[in-house]
Amino acid sequence: MIDRRLVAAAALALPALGFARKASAQIAAKSRLKSIQDSGQLRIGTTGDFSPMSFRATGGGGYEGHQIDAGNMLAKDMGVQAAFVATDWKTLISGLTADQYDIVMTGTSMSAARAMAATFVDPWGRNAFVPLVLKENAAKYPDWDALNQASVTIGTNLGTTMEQFVQQSMPKATLRRVESPARDWQELIGGRVDATMSSLIEAASLTKEYPQLATLFADHPRNPIPMAFLIPQGDPIWLAFLNNWTVLRLAKGSFDELNKKWGVVGNG
Repeated sequence: MIDRRLVAAAALALPALGFARKASAQIAAKSRLKSIQDSGQLRIGTTGDFSPMSFRATGGGGYEGHQIDAGNMLAKDMGVQAAFVATDWKTLISGLTADQYDIVMTGTSMSAARAMAATFVDPWGRNAFVPLVLKENAAKYPDWDALNQASVTIGTNLGTTMEQFVQQSMPKATLRRVESPARDWQELIGGRVDATMSSLIEAASLTKEYPQLATLFADHPRNPIPMAFLIPQGDPIWLAFLNNWTVLRLAKGSFDELNKKWGVVGNG
């Protein structure tokens, strides 16, 4: 004997299921993933000032670096063309919200402040912070506390996680904010700051290029932090795809290969 209550429940469930499928289709149609596929172009915001992550090629050419290779790899996997869009650290988020690019790939580290305004993809690696000083002055700073003094001026680029770190962890130090396209390490070389707050990744590259610079406390860096791509908020389908892509590429060893190619440290 057929239970009429079950029949009635099934009859009620069918319209709800149809509505759910329709809503899901509408969300998919509005997703950035579909618009990228339709346009055939993936717009990637990058700063071009963070070696070896994203930098300008010698002679004024295009972009090069770890994140540029990652962006080209992502575009290839999607079957579209990569288009790199110039941005800077203080406008990373506003460029996303203004729809200037679909994703930020420039070596961003995760932070709560950024997460309130944009969405992070699952991390592809890790980083940590270290101070940079002129090699001739390295002996002045035997430990982290020696930097947390009013007499010490620390440079950071405006809008970076290093700026937030110095504000919170070294409140006694004098903070000098440097606005892009200028860089904090240029202020250090020019003698206008005593130190800059860098990352293990960038410090390794800068000390090779500029032998007058020295990294402090590389054996005990601070603020270990995940590295992840940034996308606009409110697009679960685009996020899910990128999370899956990152997991697949990590499993294949693609990011290990990029790290080795570009001498990226800090991802243990």
